[in-house]
Amino acid sequence: MGTGSLIGGLIVAAFIMFIIGLLRRHQLREKYAVLWIVIGVGILSLIVFPELLFWAADLVGIRVPTNLLFAVTLVLLLGVCLHLAWEVSRTEDRIRRLSEEVALLQLKVSHLEDHHPAQRTDDDESPD
Repeated sequence: MGTGSLIGGLIVAAFIMFIIGLLRRHQLREKYAVLWIVIGVGILSLIVFPELLFWAADLVGIRVPTNLLFAVTLVLLLGVCLHLAWEVSRTEDRIRRLSEEVALLQLKVSHLEDHHPAQRTDDDESPD
C-alpha cells in the first residue's frame, strides 16, 4: 500500500467516524447514515483491495477500471439527488398540510373567542 492509499484510507476512515459522530448526536438520521457508511466502507475496501475494481471492471466488460468507478459514482450521486428531491417534496406537502391545519385551528379559536368571551374572575384583574 502506497502513501497515497494510506492517506486516502485515513481520510475515508475519518469520514466514517464523522458520520458515526453525527449519528450519535442525532444530527443525521439512521437511513442516511447507513448509506454513507456503506459508501465509506466500499471506498475503503477499494483502497485496501484495488484488485476488486479491476475484477469488477473485467466482469462487466469495461476496459478501464476507473471508468467503472466514475459510472458507479455518477449513478450513486444521481440516486442520492433523486432521493433527496423526493424527501423535500414530501416535506413540502407535510408543511403545507400542517399550515392549513394551523390556520383552520386559529380560525376556530378566534370564532370561539368571539362567541364565548372568557369569564373574568377576581384573580384575572390586575391592580392598577
